[in-house]
Amino acid sequence: MTYEFAKYPDGTVGVFSNIGKKENGEEYIHITFERPTEKGFDTYVIELPSYEVVLEDGNYLEEEKRDFLEIVKNGASFFFKYARLGGLEIA
Repeated sequence: MTYEFAKYPDGTVGVFSNIGKKENGEEYIHITFERPTEKGFDTYVIELPSYEVVLEDGNYLEEEKRDFLEIVKNGASFFFKYARLGGLEIA
């Protein structure tokens, strides 16, 4: 399951996943930024806690990707907290 945390003026939506577990027991979360295009979606997915980009598809600019990484770094504890709580309510 994913939980929306942001909508941007260009149509990008930010969501975070439930906490998953790797084979070694390490917990992870995927933070996805996605916007619709004429041919599908631009997609950028960052994994926490490694900050590794696990999926990049489409035409996000380098500046946008840097901004997304900064958002994920600044919000890492937020994402883990609310993934544990089952999401958050946005009015």
